[in-house]
Amino acid sequence: MRSLVIYHNPLTVGAWRRFYAQTLRSGDLVFDVGAHVGSRTRAMRRVGARVVALEPQPLFARYLRLTLPKDVVLIEAAAGSAEAMAEMSVSSRHPTVSSLQSTFVADAHAAPGFAHVRWDQTETVRMLTLDSLIATHGVPAYVKIDVEGFELDVLSGLSKAVPMLSVEYLPEFIHLTEAVITRIEKLGPYRFNPVVGERSGFLWSDWRDGDALRDWLSALPPDAPSGDLFARLP
Repeated sequence: MRSLVIYHNPLTVGAWRRFYAQTLRSGDLVFDVGAHVGSRTRAMRRVGARVVALEPQPLFARYLRLTLPKDVVLIEAAAGSAEAMAEMSVSSRHPTVSSLQSTFVADAHAAPGFAHVRWDQTETVRMLTLDSLIATHGVPAYVKIDVEGFELDVLSGLSKAVPMLSVEYLPEFIHLTEAVITRIEKLGPYRFNPVVGERSGFLWSDWRDGDALRDWLSALPPDAPSGDLFARLP
């Protein structure tokens, strides 16, 4: 219920729909990695995108199976560096921060925004790679990744650049995000632009290189809001 209240806010969903209407074209194939309650999947679907949504947590996968449009391809799995089974740390009170990244979970207790979070359960989940998804469904125009510190592992399963992708950033874990930026740069000549919080609008009027993004991230205070870093090919 907490997740539904936060992410199914009509104002937030509408704002993301308008955002994706400007960044995606009808018929574009997109991957939603970490679909959670499906708010971004729904926003992208409503602007005509063909969505493949990944959600490894059984509770949320069941909810999505019942509520998503039937033409959305739902896969109950995570994405990572290899096809395998993996242990996910789950917070029953704050399931949106459940994570496959053990370092993230271990360090989060000391982070300002996570002091109240307890990871009190584990779940064994199936893990695929972005390369295997591409082999099955085709090359996506956009990959949205929101996986609580596991972004680098997800990108390690991608061997070729895609036109656009986004990853969540957390000011408390900038060191993880910097490694993600380096990985993205190795995939191709990407340019970057942040979206702060749920504002669903780019922060910069232009797209900048990785060094400019690193400078911006390093200046953020630990209690700054999280958001998404978009990367696109020229």
